[in-house]
Amino acid sequence: MLEHGGHLIDAAEKYNIPLKQWIDLSTGINPNGWPIPSIPAECWQRLPESSDGLVAAAKQYYQCLSILPVAGSQAAIQTLPLLRQHSKVGVLAPAYAEHAYSWKKAGHELIELSIDSIESQLSQLDVLILINPNNPAAQDFSKTQLLSWHQQLQQSNGWLIIDEAFIDSHPEQSLSSYPVADGLIILRSIGKFFGLAGIRCGFVIAPEQILRQLNEILGPWTISHPSRYIATAALLDTDWQTKTRIELKQQTNRLAVLLNQNALKITAQTDLFIWIKTENAEQIHHALAQKGVLTRLFIQPLSLRFGLPKHESEWNYLAKVLNEVKGRVDER
Repeated sequence: MLEHGGHLIDAAEKYNIPLKQWIDLSTGINPNGWPIPSIPAECWQRLPESSDGLVAAAKQYYQCLSILPVAGSQAAIQTLPLLRQHSKVGVLAPAYAEHAYSWKKAGHELIELSIDSIESQLSQLDVLILINPNNPAAQDFSKTQLLSWHQQLQQSNGWLIIDEAFIDSHPEQSLSSYPVADGLIILRSIGKFFGLAGIRCGFVIAPEQILRQLNEILGPWTISHPSRYIATAALLDTDWQTKTRIELKQQTNRLAVLLNQNALKITAQTDLFIWIKTENAEQIHHALAQKGVLTRLFIQPLSLRFGLPKHESEWNYLAKVLNEVKGRVDER
């Protein structure tokens, strides 16, 4: 099983700093997520029902007609490889590693790609997997480019899988509203933009045949009744969504300024995280952790991902710590 970020409890034990004193910037999740209301008692007492309004809310939010709720997009990432015979699968590096891991585990042939090599390698692929915008490298892809690649793959019954976990702050860049097409599979997540990773709810937008196959493998009640209740309400809350898109952009720009002021040169960013490639990534990660600030460290390539602080006191503390760490790293 792959290791992931967000191991805040482990960091607290390793650095002997109480859990409540940490600022967790490791996850790329909106720290000021959708506000959870009180949950009706029946959500805990009754099994979830498919006609509870979640699918209707998702169709409205994603502007699509063919969608399946799943237990986080991770459930689909692990299951989609089971729906194809042996295939040549193109994956970006760096990128969310579960995609490559799941297809390799299912016996498929992996072809590692860079952004610049996709076009030249496409004719060799049966499946192309992209994260738009990418995680952690934050590259994004135009609709025109994606649809062109999809058409090329479809000539040999190939698939284009687009993981849109970080696209909610720019819905105009999404292909979720594009008419259902053979071989076009889109994954969406409630976890990042809505800040609701703990409810484990995501969606697959794809032709009905693929959704039926996924549903058959995943089985009934993949999402708990309380999670379905929360997700439905969040997807329908357009006022919160509009406000949050503005706020996330402002917060990420604020973080970019803060990092630049402390000699951390930004490589790329989305509205939920900033990525920095630096040979000092390990030293910076360790120095910040000693002060109770957790970032996500990547080894290939050496880099750091910074998520957003939650409130003003965290912003102020981060500014103080970054200034201290800048001096320590510069001395090396």
